[in-house]
Amino acid sequence: MAPSRSSASWLPSVLAVCAILCLSVPANALYFFMDGRQTKCFFEELPKDTLVVGTYSTAVINEQSNTYIVDPNLKMLITVDEIFDNDHRVVSKRDSHAGRWTFSAADAGLHKICLTPETNAATGGWLSGAPAGAVQVTLDMAIGETSKIESEDKDKMQDIVQKVKDLNGRLQDIRREQVFQREREAEFRDQSEATNSRVVRWTLIQLFVLSAACAWQLSHLRSFFIKQKLT
Repeated sequence: MAPSRSSASWLPSVLAVCAILCLSVPANALYFFMDGRQTKCFFEELPKDTLVVGTYSTAVINEQSNTYIVDPNLKMLITVDEIFDNDHRVVSKRDSHAGRWTFSAADAGLHKICLTPETNAATGGWLSGAPAGAVQVTLDMAIGETSKIESEDKDKMQDIVQKVKDLNGRLQDIRREQVFQREREAEFRDQSEATNSRVVRWTLIQLFVLSAACAWQLSHLRSFFIKQKLT
């Protein structure tokens, strides 16, 4: 029995809807192609104090093999402008062929996030004459997803915490060394003062003894001269 005309008419629509539903899976990252020094911008309406973390990686076309490879000489200019505030620029960062940027929305409103591939002078500025779709960019942006950002930065935060602990330990060692040096300095000062006081006291005693000896000798000589009737 052949299917009716009505069932045959809606069957392609059902297949198309199924195909769309199959393709509608959650995606955390996207990739796109750029031509030479083309600028690609994204517009995001962000609430105030929203944290945005973006990561990207790039690859350039190899015309001989017609494949995309990583080019360490490629640079990426990332800018973020506040459209609602006369295009006030809040981020301007020139990074390598792969990198990361972070910013927090100071006020609520529309933000424009732009990426522009660049090359340095050593490469001869080949992007200006590059073919269409010469740069492949893979972009991932986490907007206000604190848990995701914290999970990505967990290892880095642990390293920072460990470094802070190490610095605190070194600071405590330096403080203990300073206290020890101050104690030794105070002890040396006391010894120096005691030595100086003994030297002064012994000098005074010597002067007193010499003065007494001189007075006794003068008195003895005077008596001797008197007895000898020399004076």
